[in-house]
Amino acid sequence: MRLVLGAHALDLATPRIMGVLNITPDSFSDGGRFLAPDAALAEARALVAAGADLIDVGGESTRPGAAPVAIDEELRRVVPIVARLAAELGVPVSIDTTKPEVMRAAVEAGATLINSIDALRAPGALAAAAACGVPVCLMHMQGEPRTMQDDPRYGDVVGEVAAFLRERVEAAVEAGIAADAIVLDPGLGFGKTLEHNLELLRGLPRLAELGRPLLVGASRKRLIGELTGRPVEGRAVGSAVVAAFAVARGAQLVRAHDVAATRDALGVAVALR
Repeated sequence: MRLVLGAHALDLATPRIMGVLNITPDSFSDGGRFLAPDAALAEARALVAAGADLIDVGGESTRPGAAPVAIDEELRRVVPIVARLAAELGVPVSIDTTKPEVMRAAVEAGATLINSIDALRAPGALAAAAACGVPVCLMHMQGEPRTMQDDPRYGDVVGEVAAFLRERVEAAVEAGIAADAIVLDPGLGFGKTLEHNLELLRGLPRLAELGRPLLVGASRKRLIGELTGRPVEGRAVGSAVVAAFAVARGAQLVRAHDVAATRDALGVAVALR
């Protein structure tokens, strides 16, 4: 598989790392650290130097309980940063948003991937993404950030996530998005208990049967804390282990805050494979 992101073509025979850059005051891991443009640019450069293959920019926290951000505020946070990163970094930039207006503005500024945590279900999102003409990542989420962890339930979490993602691929293709421009994300931690997350990780081969690249994002999340007992800042090792396991089970991309540790883990996993 290859993922063509503007002038960049990522060969997914080698697992790729999406570095996380949150331009938010309230993200669970690093809220407020990169609101200043110079700080954001420095962090992006550090992520690339550590081995990130692309940078994912988000201007709205999606942690459990997070409140929505107004469109104008999200645009103010992310568009100038996307423009600077696209011009200066030399790697692709993705935009993590659910809002059609932000998708369009970010792509105009240089983003070459739309990372949609609600799988383009917001009104107008499918049409906007299709008009942007860039690849999309469609993620599964039960509920919405404010309520998703209240009481998530499934009969067969892997089967239900697979069915949802299959339906969203069909909707995206019908809207005009090319099938080979779609990445899928099972949405670890988005309306899932620890056991749901573990079942999804074990069940990644079933999701790979959908025929699209898989992106897995476990970095520093609650599931890592539940498994290790460590606070957010101490979850790099656990996150890297889950990333390596995900790649061994069929993922082509992983989303990470601690890129250097993740790069080392993936290098070992690939050698063992």
